[in-house]
This record gives sequence, structure tokens and C-alpha cells, in this order.
Amino acid sequence: MKIIKRDGHMVDYCPQKIEDAIEKANLEVEEEDRVSSTQIKNIIKYIERLGKKRILVEDIQDIIEMKLMSMGKYELAKRYITYRYTRELVRRSNTTDQSIKELIDGESEYWNTENSNKDATVVTTQRDYLAGITSTDITRRFLLPEDIVQAHDDGIIHFHDADYFAQNALHNCDLINLDDMLQNGTNINGVMIEKPHRFLTAMTIATQLITAVNSSQYGGCTITLTHLAPFIRSSYESYVKKYKKRKLTEKQIEKFAKEDLAKEITDGVQTFQYQINSMTTTNGQAPFLSVCMYLGETEEYKEELAMLIEEVLKQRTEGMKNENGVYITPAFPKLLYVLEEDNMNPKGKYYYLTKLAAQCTAKRMVPDYISEKVMKELKINENGEGDCYPCMGCRSFLTPDRSISLGNIAKAKNYKEGVGKYYGRFNQGVVTINLVDVALTSDKNMDDFWNIMDERLELCHRALKIRHKRLSKVTSDVAPILWQHGALARLEKGESIHELLHNGYSTISLGYAGLYECVKYMTGHSHTDGGKGKEFGLQVMQHLNDACKKWKEEENIDYSVYGTPIESTTYKFAKCLKERFGVIKNITDRDYITNSYHVPVFEEIDAFTKLKLESEFQKLSPGGAISYIETADLTGNLDSVMEVIKFIYNNIMYAELNTKSDYCHECGYTGEILIDEKLEWYCPNCGNRDHNKMNVARRTCGYIGTNFWNKGRTQEIKERVIHLDNKDA
Repeated sequence: MKIIKRDGHMVDYCPQKIEDAIEKANLEVEEEDRVSSTQIKNIIKYIERLGKKRILVEDIQDIIEMKLMSMGKYELAKRYITYRYTRELVRRSNTTDQSIKELIDGESEYWNTENSNKDATVVTTQRDYLAGITSTDITRRFLLPEDIVQAHDDGIIHFHDADYFAQNALHNCDLINLDDMLQNGTNINGVMIEKPHRFLTAMTIATQLITAVNSSQYGGCTITLTHLAPFIRSSYESYVKKYKKRKLTEKQIEKFAKEDLAKEITDGVQTFQYQINSMTTTNGQAPFLSVCMYLGETEEYKEELAMLIEEVLKQRTEGMKNENGVYITPAFPKLLYVLEEDNMNPKGKYYYLTKLAAQCTAKRMVPDYISEKVMKELKINENGEGDCYPCMGCRSFLTPDRSISLGNIAKAKNYKEGVGKYYGRFNQGVVTINLVDVALTSDKNMDDFWNIMDERLELCHRALKIRHKRLSKVTSDVAPILWQHGALARLEKGESIHELLHNGYSTISLGYAGLYECVKYMTGHSHTDGGKGKEFGLQVMQHLNDACKKWKEEENIDYSVYGTPIESTTYKFAKCLKERFGVIKNITDRDYITNSYHVPVFEEIDAFTKLKLESEFQKLSPGGAISYIETADLTGNLDSVMEVIKFIYNNIMYAELNTKSDYCHECGYTGEILIDEKLEWYCPNCGNRDHNKMNVARRTCGYIGTNFWNKGRTQEIKERVIHLDNKDA
């Protein structure tokens, strides 16, 4: 028997292909809905008994569907039809060719501006993007339901990181358990890494571990300097031992050991900074890293930690040299400085570190500030105690739920019973709801608004469950550095990570964008009005939290509300809104929508009022949030910076100051590179407009970007008002 294919040519009949197709469908249904191997053979025999010399492939598929339904196997028939349909899509569709051509030719606005820390012309980045285009195509055609793909295309929701979703092993962001790997040894590419005995060695190994971890995920990762502080003491002790052997006096031993240690700390921090910024991960960029500086994490090594924090701040304030040998602001690592009693009291021992941090912020835009005081009020663990810990990447915060009673499910070697565990935990991924679209679709009818909101939330919920289900198939073998060698866990070979996806060990995020425009359209007011607008905005945020709470209780998966850093998506959402609803003044008349709960960038408001207002909304964004203020050049007015820092400590959990520190290669100008009415960057001193001949650093949704932005984000940057000038205090 010959089979007539869809393109008209004939091939020999192969019963194995029929059996394989039905078996694939079999695997996707419950036991009771499956057919046996005998029933499959009977279907094949029926086809063969027809005695056809030639038969269309479509006719064979029709017969199979009819036979399955006659057996009462309706769910299986449905799966087979789906399989048949997806195979048809494969034959008909090739959505990657044009995208790949545009990427390689440098003609794609999207890929050229998709990430402000990636240069799409560089071969390592192109390699990542080529894989991403293929992954996105597979995700759209095979892995997501059609309605979710359509909602994503329409800008109703955003299914994040589809360019990595085809690989079921990849997750979003995490807190690296660097302490476990350094103290107890680890493994990179089959090479054993034993515990280092010197600080400089520990810093070098740390950069290698960070790069390996960042190459096994797609989001940001965070380490804490606390995990490196013990090695400073190890180095000091080795120097003391060296000078004792030389029969020096105690005073001489201490003097020379401290001098050698100071140099090693300087060299170690310099090594770390250079390696992080010069290494390239499999994602085609430097490791997306945040570094936490939290004195309260240790008592035993607090002095060593203070020395390390001091050196990191000094070197970061200096900056890194560009190709012209001029010191500029690097994008990474992002620095997180925890404000606490020890470093906020002017008479305190470590207040000098906070003044150094203020100087660094004024010059280089980092560190960002976490208030231990406020965080401990918001992050209450199951023992009723407040916890403080850094975010994963730029803004993702874990919840403290069951961080104690879970026990050592990650099998970490540094686990301490009865203590909340954060390092080693992670985020499974994000799906974002476009709140502006919900509002505009409702046409200002409040009943319709809440009904549409619930429909869209369920769409996000289904998409998030798909993310979770895909990760749930992962075993520790897919990324040994993460799951077997201590970064996140110490599981056995072949062991499933399934348990780490439940019980609050990891989060999965419901993102949201455009709260301002949503509130403005529905009430006529900004959510900053202190009245009707603010009240409605808080209701919307609470509704998102209530949905996550419900899903969490039903599924034992830690859904959490997350203020999405929509870098390129802000432009996409804005374009989709214009296409669907036209241009509406103050709602859709820009090429961007407002990030998360933020006060819109164009609204005049002072720094302290903004931070105080946003602190109320930040509480309702427990899975991820950051607030910011835009400032003038404050390098000569550190008193103002200190006043903001004090305000953050007393009022808001997590915030940052956005300063400017740019450089023009043509004329040597340092200051602020400007944006004209056509959204083109130019040097105000010489008029240079060549992106390759200027260094520009701007805060992009929580992290610093240095490779320019798409049209929507550029307009948003241009329209940012100054919340703190150099005269305010």
C-alpha cells in the first residue's frame, strides 16, 4: 500500500508511524482514557483490511479519529486531533526565518533594543538571540494554548521569557547559596572546587560560580558579601602565621599582616569587579548579578564584612575605565545596601559606610537601599519574627512562608534547623497582566471592570501553571551547578526538583503593569491623589493579592504579586493599546505605560512624597517591587543624599536614587547625555549623536542599562521629572 502525502508524492505504507502517533497521544491522557497496544494493532489491521493500493494520509488520520471515538476514547481522540493539528502547523509554518535574517542583518528594532545590557551586533549575543527566536517559535506553536498566545500578541498579558521557555530546565532568578559552595566545596563542569583558604582565591572562585549559575537560568541572581567575609579572616591568619615564623614582634606582626590584608582585599575586590564585567554568560551578556551588603547577617565576621563593604563602595565610586581609559559607570554588579541601626546612627560604629554609600550613589547610581526596619515589619516568618534578606536580581523578593518548617528539602550542607532559609531559593517565572487593557475594555463600567479583571487573571493563572508544570519535569541532572552542587540544592543525580517548586520554597509571579493609567481611566484621578484614585488603586492591588492567595491555597504553589520590570514590553503594551483603543489623552498617547505601581514619570511630585506614597503600594507587591526618585547631580550635595537615605530607612522597604553619569568620546564631556524631540541621544557639549561614541547609563526598571533602549523606553526616560534637585534637603 502506498501513502499519498500532502504534497502529492507517494511513500511506502509504514504501520509503525501510526502506532507511534497514537502512543504519543496516549501519553497525554489519564490511564482510563488510553487504548491498549492490542487496540492500536486492531486499528492498524482495519486500515490494512481496506485493501487500498493507495490512500491519502488525511484519510488514514480520519479513520484513526473515528475508531478512537467509536471505542469511547473521546479524550484520546481529542489529543490525537491536537497532535495532527500541531504537525500540520509544523508543515505550514516557519516563523523563524525572517526574524533570524533581521537579527543577523541588524535590521530588527526589537532585537537591537530588546535588552539595554545586550549588544545584538556581538556574536555571543546573537547566538543567544538565535536560540531565543527558535525557542519563541516552539513556545508559540507547541507549548502554549492558542488563546494565551493570542492574548500575549494582543498585549492583554505578557508571557515573559518565551525565548527560554522551550528548554524546560530554565527558571527565572535566585539567591545563590554561595556560603555552602565555598565552605563545603562544589563542582563546575566535572571539576571539583574545594574550600579556598584565602580571600583572593574565594573572590576568584565566586566569579566563576556566579557565571556558571547565571548561564543555567535566564533571570538575575544575588550573592551576599557575608559569605565571603570569613575568608578575609583566613587570609589575615595566614599572614600572622607567616610573620610569626620570621620571629617579629607582636606589634610588627599585626602591622605587616594588616597591610598585606588590606592589599589583598583591594586586589580581591578589583578581581571580582573586573571578572564580573568582562565575563560572558551563555545569555550573551555579563552576569546579571546583585551583591548584598548587610552587616546584620553576621556577628562573628562583622569586622571583616565591614572592611569588604568599604572596599567595594570605594572601587565602585571610582568606576571602571572605558576604552578611552576614562572612568565610567558600569551596569553590574547591582549593589544592595541594607540600612540598619548600626549604620544609620550618626554616632554608630558603621555610619561611615553609609556616608560612603551616599557618595557612591551620587556618583554611580548604586547602591540601592533596603530598610531592615521596614522589611522586618513586612516580611514576617512563621514564628512571627521579621526577616530581612536581599532580592533576587533587580526586585524579586521571596516570601518568608514556611521558610523554617520546610526543613532541609534542598539538602544544603550549611542548613541550620529553626532558622529561615533564603539563599538557595528561586523564582519559577512571570506572567504579567496589562491593567490598562482591563480598564479600557470595561469602558469605565465598574462591574465589567472586575469581571474582566477576573477573566484576565485566570488567563494569567493558566499561563503560570504551564510554566510551573514545565519546570516540574526537571531533574537535578539538567543543571548540576544549581541542583546538585550547592547553588540552590544538593540533590542526588536524577532526583526531581518537584518538591522545591511547592510549599513556599520558591515563588511564581503574577506581574502587573500600568496601575496609573488603569486608575486614571476608571476614576479620572491619579493614584497619587490621596482620595478616590488612591483608594481604587489600592483596591486593584489587593484584588491581585487575593487572587494569588486563592491559587496558593488551592495548589500549594507560592503565587506572588510582582511589579514587573517591563523594559521592552512597555513599548509593546503601548502599541497594542493604541491599536485596540486609539489614542486617549493621558492614557494611550505615549509610547510607554507606567511600570508597576509607580507614580508616572511625568507627574510633578517631590522625592519624599513619592517614596511615602509608593511605600503603601509596595506593601501590596510582596513578590517584587522597587521605588526610585530622579535626582539632579548631587555629587556636591551629599547631605541631600543622606536625607533621602534616612527617609528610606524609616518609610519604605526598597528604593533607589537615579543619578546621571555619562561620557562623550568625541569631546570628553562628562555629565548628562540628552534626548531630543525625535528621541535621539546627543551630547549637549559637542552635538555627537553616535551611540558608539558615548557611554550612557540609565536606570531601567530597577537595574542599570548601558546599551540604549527602544522608542517607548527612551520616551519614558526623556519625560522623567526631577524629584530632588541639588538644593533640596
